[in-house]
Amino acid sequence: MSKTNDSHTISKVEGIAIKKINSDIIYPPIEKIKTIVVDNFPSLGKLTAMRFLEWAQENEGWTIALPTGKTPEHFIKWVNYILEEWKTPKTQKLLEKWSINPGKKPNMHSFHFIQIDEFYPINTSQHNSFYHYVNKFYIKGFGLDPKKTLLINPNIIGLKENELLEDIWPDHRVDLGLRTKKPNNILEDKQKRVLEAVDQFCTDYETKIRELGGIGFFLGGIGPDGHIGFNVRGSDHYSTTRLTPTNYETQAAAANDLGGIEVSRNRLVITIGLNTIVSNTKTTAIIIAAGEAKANIIKDAIQSEMDNNVPASVLQVLPNAAFYITKGAAKLLTERTYLNLISDKTVGVNDKNRIITDLALLQNKKLINLTAKDFNVTRSAARVFKEIEPDYKKYIKDLVKSFNDNITKSMVMPKNQVFLHTAPHHDDIMLAYLSYLVRLMREPSSVHYFNYLTSGFNAVTNKYMLSLLQLTLHYLKTPYFKTLINENYFNPQNIPLRNEDVLHYLDGIAGMDQDAKEEASVRRFISNLIEVYEEDSLGQLHNRIDELVNYFTTQYPGKKDMNHIQRLKGMTREWEADILWGYFGYGGESVIHSRLGFYKGDIFTEEPTVERDIMPILKTIKRIKPTIVSVAFDPEGSGPDTHYKVLQAVAEALKIYQKETGVNNIKVWGYRNVWFRFHPTEVSHFIPVTLNSRAILHDAFYNAFGSQRDASFPSHEFDGPFSGLAQKIQVEQYQMLKTLLGSDFFYQNADSRMRSTRGFAFIKEMSLDEFYEKSIALRKMTENV
Repeated sequence: MSKTNDSHTISKVEGIAIKKINSDIIYPPIEKIKTIVVDNFPSLGKLTAMRFLEWAQENEGWTIALPTGKTPEHFIKWVNYILEEWKTPKTQKLLEKWSINPGKKPNMHSFHFIQIDEFYPINTSQHNSFYHYVNKFYIKGFGLDPKKTLLINPNIIGLKENELLEDIWPDHRVDLGLRTKKPNNILEDKQKRVLEAVDQFCTDYETKIRELGGIGFFLGGIGPDGHIGFNVRGSDHYSTTRLTPTNYETQAAAANDLGGIEVSRNRLVITIGLNTIVSNTKTTAIIIAAGEAKANIIKDAIQSEMDNNVPASVLQVLPNAAFYITKGAAKLLTERTYLNLISDKTVGVNDKNRIITDLALLQNKKLINLTAKDFNVTRSAARVFKEIEPDYKKYIKDLVKSFNDNITKSMVMPKNQVFLHTAPHHDDIMLAYLSYLVRLMREPSSVHYFNYLTSGFNAVTNKYMLSLLQLTLHYLKTPYFKTLINENYFNPQNIPLRNEDVLHYLDGIAGMDQDAKEEASVRRFISNLIEVYEEDSLGQLHNRIDELVNYFTTQYPGKKDMNHIQRLKGMTREWEADILWGYFGYGGESVIHSRLGFYKGDIFTEEPTVERDIMPILKTIKRIKPTIVSVAFDPEGSGPDTHYKVLQAVAEALKIYQKETGVNNIKVWGYRNVWFRFHPTEVSHFIPVTLNSRAILHDAFYNAFGSQRDASFPSHEFDGPFSGLAQKIQVEQYQMLKTLLGSDFFYQNADSRMRSTRGFAFIKEMSLDEFYEKSIALRKMTENV
């Protein structure tokens, strides 16, 4: 170990890592904790694995606490690989490269494992419990000794013989008030007993950790509110292991694991405390984070003084604490951003525009009202001013003109185009730029196709499927539906009749006729049942529905479904997309459902392959010969997520198409919706959104996407359906442009379309070559390429 000037220790592995990137490990006084920035998500896992193995060699027999979720994916893969291949020449060379002694393989059986947290109540036999995760990936995966583990197993805490969690908490709700009040009935008496046992368990758990010398090696992710473990924003820095509620951001983040926000809202958690983590000053604590989505919370965690609202700030007391993060997550770190800016002789045009735009927003000024004095507010702005000083007013005027041009371009509708609108999920297109599409679709010389590339089954809850099945049983009893079955109405190959279902549903919307909408939904659902199970008699359908009702009643929320269930759920989402575009007169011939095979619902998802995932896209491109292709253009996320994988698959398909046909003039429109935002300087089109357009977005979303109406898998930013969040983002983008261009630009504009604008959607138009270049850059940020 070596030390920095302010007593932060640097291990050999960390020293090699910072030498590779030619960076200091901390930039005081702005940064309060060591930070290493790596290129991409797999590199993050590799560095973390190397540091863990380095520590393990030096601390056999001590304690380790490791995280759950998707973030440690590559950490787990690297540790497994190195342990399994330790003696091979390739691995020996790798270890030497990282200054890890290749002659001393850590004795993984010697370590004591400590589980960091767990939902409560949860049956730990469920695969979405953290208990199951740590047993699978760490205790079994790393070859740890099961006898040397401290685990959180709600199945046994406070329960008598033959008692089950469901007996104590039948609705999975825990009333913490029972800690202090008297029980009113026999059930509450049991609940109070178990609650007291859980509290005692937490005290005993804390005591056992302290008796083991505290946590030797702590590895954690960081939540959307900055939580570590389940120590949410506002947690006491002296907190210990406890049963506690969470906040909305944490519940939203946990919704995918637990099968919906309806479930996660009602779950408490058992978590080690912040003081548990730092109780031993020799603890090595590492927080890992990937992606621009984490940039704001990472900035606070690294640059804030110690504060209860910044849980990670507690780690500042540990000399061996560090953040390992990707470039995307490091994007807002003040000192590193500035040093990157001045590392070149001149500041690039894109960086200049971004910095000037941010300065105007910071100062709450129109761009053209920025003064020379304003540029002294930030170091980055001052650096830019030096380069544009001779005529900075002209530079700003040109920037304003480019913003005006972005609006003007979006007011002129392209003609004679073939659009291929692609999307990872069924609501992505509408949430991003429906206001633009409404106008584009009015141009009769253009043609539109909508290609959904995954089945989106993860977004459909068991509860929703159960309601659909019960509705179907009701309609199957009617003479009318019996006649339809006898007439083979539900033949899945009969496209005109499937389109008729959509039209019937739309008639129901127009007539405010709930029965018509339900009938149309049931028609399509029966057709889907026949397609999936190849059973079309009334008796067979009744039997199948009874079987499915039993399935959705007995399966725990969040469990990975069998393939045929995934398919049925996905087809439910496809029906919703058909309704959406039926709104605007497009039938099933224009809506393409590709169901790419990489999308399987696994915690660590597969990469797209050429034959399985890229060829279906290529086939569609060859068939319709698009002139404009839209793609979800998200930056680095927490690893290679669905949006990113779909983007890369589309890019590869376009490359093959271009090579085979010689077509070079396809335009690509990159869009973002509720997960990431464009900076105004990154895009080519500012698309005005009127109050009327906002109303269309909400109405279409609410009526078409029945499975999403209850927002079971919401964003941590907004407690409600995605249409509401999309509206919120569009208004925020309008407020930005109103600041940059001035309110009079809108209020006094000669064009009524501008005067009525109250939101903006952003699109980035690219040539094929530019799109390939950007997709490769994203790939480098996300993968080891």
